[in-house]
Amino acid sequence: MERDAGGRTASALFAGFRALGLFSNDIPHVVRFNALKRRFYVTTCVGKSFHTYDVQKLSLVAVSNSLPQDICCMAADGRLVFAAYGNVFSAFARNKEVVHTFKGHKAEIHLLQPFGDHVISVDTDSILIIWHIYSEEEYLQLTFDKSVFKISAILHPSTYLNKILLGSEQGSLQLWNVKSNKLLYTFPGWKVGVTALQQAPAVDVVAVGLMSGQVIIHNIKFDETLMKFRQDWGPITSISFRTDGHPIMAAGSPCGHIGLWDLEDKKFINQMRNAHSTAIAGLTFLHREPLLVTNGADNALRVWIFDGPTGEGRLLRFRMGHSAPLTKIRYYGQNGQQILSASQDGTLQSFSTIHEKFNKSLGHGLINKKRVKRKGLQNTLSVRLSPITKFAAEEARESDWDGIIACHQGKLSCSTWNYQRSTIGAYFLKPKELKKDDITATAVDITSCGNFAVIGLSSGTVDVYNMQSGLHRGRFGEDQAHKGSVRGVAVDGLNQLTITTGSEGLLKFWNFKNKILIHSMNLDSSPNMMLLHRDSGILGLALDDFSINVLDIETRKIVREFSGHQGQINDMAFSPDGRWLISASMDCSIRTWDLPSGWSNISLYSVVSLRPLPTDYVPSVVMLPGTCQTEDVELSEETIEPSDEMIEYDSPEQLNEQLVTLSLLPESRWKNLLNLDVIKKKNKPKEPPKVPKSAPFFIPTVPGLVPRYAVPEQNNDPQQSKVVNLGILAQKSDFFLKLEEGLMNNKYDAAVNLLKELGPSGIETELRSLSPECGGSVEVMQSFLKMIGMMLDRKRDFELAQAYLALFLKLHLKMLPSEPKLLEEMTQVSSQVEENWIHLQSLFNQSMCILNYIKSALLQ
Repeated sequence: MERDAGGRTASALFAGFRALGLFSNDIPHVVRFNALKRRFYVTTCVGKSFHTYDVQKLSLVAVSNSLPQDICCMAADGRLVFAAYGNVFSAFARNKEVVHTFKGHKAEIHLLQPFGDHVISVDTDSILIIWHIYSEEEYLQLTFDKSVFKISAILHPSTYLNKILLGSEQGSLQLWNVKSNKLLYTFPGWKVGVTALQQAPAVDVVAVGLMSGQVIIHNIKFDETLMKFRQDWGPITSISFRTDGHPIMAAGSPCGHIGLWDLEDKKFINQMRNAHSTAIAGLTFLHREPLLVTNGADNALRVWIFDGPTGEGRLLRFRMGHSAPLTKIRYYGQNGQQILSASQDGTLQSFSTIHEKFNKSLGHGLINKKRVKRKGLQNTLSVRLSPITKFAAEEARESDWDGIIACHQGKLSCSTWNYQRSTIGAYFLKPKELKKDDITATAVDITSCGNFAVIGLSSGTVDVYNMQSGLHRGRFGEDQAHKGSVRGVAVDGLNQLTITTGSEGLLKFWNFKNKILIHSMNLDSSPNMMLLHRDSGILGLALDDFSINVLDIETRKIVREFSGHQGQINDMAFSPDGRWLISASMDCSIRTWDLPSGWSNISLYSVVSLRPLPTDYVPSVVMLPGTCQTEDVELSEETIEPSDEMIEYDSPEQLNEQLVTLSLLPESRWKNLLNLDVIKKKNKPKEPPKVPKSAPFFIPTVPGLVPRYAVPEQNNDPQQSKVVNLGILAQKSDFFLKLEEGLMNNKYDAAVNLLKELGPSGIETELRSLSPECGGSVEVMQSFLKMIGMMLDRKRDFELAQAYLALFLKLHLKMLPSEPKLLEEMTQVSSQVEENWIHLQSLFNQSMCILNYIKSALLQ
């Protein structure tokens, strides 16, 4: 285990990558205008951080760094975003980084109001503090008696210099001059708590939202009420005005409806029902545009356009996730780029792991889609299906017919869904003869070919349906497959075997085509769920006693038993290679089981000791991943503790003296040694090199694979003799000298290392110069053969020894037989080469025989 920046331990196996499907919560959004880019941006809260979207396309442009606690309110000016958490709030620059932090409140902050170079914060004890942003110092503090005036809303009226308007839960309002710290005026109110304050397009006019559902358009200069409106959906949650030439006001409600009023005619003109499935947290008309931005606690951010004749908003674009807990998630397809998820909100959605623009919603399940469309009842809850509890998906025939089958909470019928069209499918699959209301679908699977769906019922019946036609294609068992409720169904990858399990504790294997029972086995406890890894034929069974059994469907035997969870196992997943089984439980833990070894390990991502976790091991709490794709977390030296489970292992150059070991050199150093003459001929320059016009800028280096700087020539004598010194031309190379030393001490490691540093041309030059005709000697050639013999005897750098010896024989084959010393040495090296190759050849042949047997033999 490792420790994160907060000092808490984190998983050494898994790292938080990215949280998908988070767009909004119950905190009102903030809209800002970037004058430089001439674009509007909307910021929504998603827990401990916030997202910033470009309103034009609702594309995510920034994700803020996380705060220590959940954000409780937000505000923004032209430069900074302010977010409060607990009794502290921070200022973010560039929508990401905390640049200022303000501490001083004793209670939780629930209102923020930017005010030029200052920012105003109000806590739940009705203590108001004005801060200077850049110095982070208090400018003014006002304390209100919350039993008389508990602040519930704050507004800076347009053109009112240094003044703020405060609304209270008791109903009265107060206008303050914060520079002189004076109460200018108290509005008696309407004896109902104020929930929202919004500046109207007209100067001196403010809209006041009340707990009673009333909206009061009030002139604060003369303390006169201009008009009153009322909605029947509860308190006013937010207010906004159109500023594009249409005198329209919009007000949000706790039930997700939006009311629209015409301020000229002073009447209610339209309503946008079910704009959100939860309360409208915030709504904002963009300045001088017919666009309305809304967000709510249903995890949705929506942009509405007002371009119709009736004045009602039309949904233009949105970002939406699930508004209730998830019931099941699965990857869709083989590339790992789409995740299908079902939720208790009744929707089936697809989230992309690549980019949010690829997200899509398959919508709610409808009982009768044609009737609903004909009568316009899409938003009526009575026509919606109950939440999906289990589903199975296959993309093989997604372009031809429906590829998703799902069973619903408390329902007998299973619905089909079409991923490409992003809608519910054409069929509801259920046995025709069953009319009982107490029988429900409990388990589903779809074949790998996408043609058939297998559905298990609470009555113990398991049926097969055709996905194209929706027709019933058979039943396992005469009447029912199990005496108890079916807890899991699975079909292998070749449509030959069907596995079912029931609450009575039986696991059954069936022939898929003729529906005949092949094998049945008893389980130690009733199964809770079942999962099949089709590629490897491994079956995972989660039991009611919180244990996991793993079976091989070929041998039909339990191969692994895992225990350790302290609560019901909710879901399981296999790794793509089938080596790991990962289980999630109601004990709030995720455990990873290694199937080949039978215990938990973290050997995939790091070098660790392969020791299992003890039976009394208590997993630690880890941080949930954020919405950013990559999060850089700097760990302090104090929080990093060495783990005694980590064993550092350095691989030696040779694991065993009997093993043939290859070098780590690239093939370009040795593979083309025999073809150098052909390569040089092809690379022969067409024209002589030209003299450079000026001296080189870079420091000259010596040619070679290992870079070395050239030593400057020292010319002490200006009149140097032009007579060539033959002694210099006959100078011996380092490799030549090492071979001579090898004759004395029989050590050739240094000579081999020198050859490893040379390129193919350099190696050929060194070996060619060993012959007496080129300045060498028979003794040095004998030393070279001894070096090759040493390499073959040690079985190290095996391919280099073969390549060097082959080039040596090619260069000096004519003179070698004429020298008795060299001939004797060659005979010894030849026997070594033959012995090593016979040993390797026998191993190769043995491995090839085993592979051919596995590929061709019929295993029973």
